[in-house]
Amino acid sequence: MEAVIFDMDGLMFDTELVFMEAWNYAGEKIGVGKAGYMVLKTLGLNKQESDIVCQQEFGENFDMDGLRRYSKEFISNYYKNNKVPAKKGLYHLLDYLKERKFHLAVASSSPRWEVEQHLKDAGVFEYFEAIVCGDMIEKSKPEPDIYLAACESLALSPLVCYAIEDSKNGLISAYRAGCVPLMVPDLWQPDDEVRQFVAGIFEDLEKVKDYLETKEI
Repeated sequence: MEAVIFDMDGLMFDTELVFMEAWNYAGEKIGVGKAGYMVLKTLGLNKQESDIVCQQEFGENFDMDGLRRYSKEFISNYYKNNKVPAKKGLYHLLDYLKERKFHLAVASSSPRWEVEQHLKDAGVFEYFEAIVCGDMIEKSKPEPDIYLAACESLALSPLVCYAIEDSKNGLISAYRAGCVPLMVPDLWQPDDEVRQFVAGIFEDLEKVKDYLETKEI
């Protein structure tokens, strides 16, 4: 194995709980009530796919622009006063992978400006050779496009790339691309379908590092 491709939200950073609060705030602002539960329904999806899911939930006349505007307002205010919370083991895992010359990439459904901001705020931007985001591809997770693009950016076959994910859509995307999926659950817990194809399920990123160390023996 030569590379590790990371999802971001809920995997590297504890951002999904912030998203839920933001959507609760925005949903109340536009009159549909707390909409934080929709974060679970849109895990791993890009903007276009998320829009479709929200329209199915709230109707075609749903104010998606308003939801995004107020969500962004909440998130911007939050991060003015709070650093992005890194998940347990992130820094240890990145240092370990760097020492062992793994190629590193990010495959996130979030927009590029947001991904880069979080990576820079956490001081880990320089670890990654490639960053592929939801606004850079046509089909979002669970389609394989984002992982295929990440592997292409690294000039590596998916067969030599681990993919670390927390969502079902992300894991299916990585598996369909031909990567070796590893799961660190966050808001969503693995079901029987996912358990059939993931190479491992780990409590946190520290445990992922321990697992990869056993592969060196």
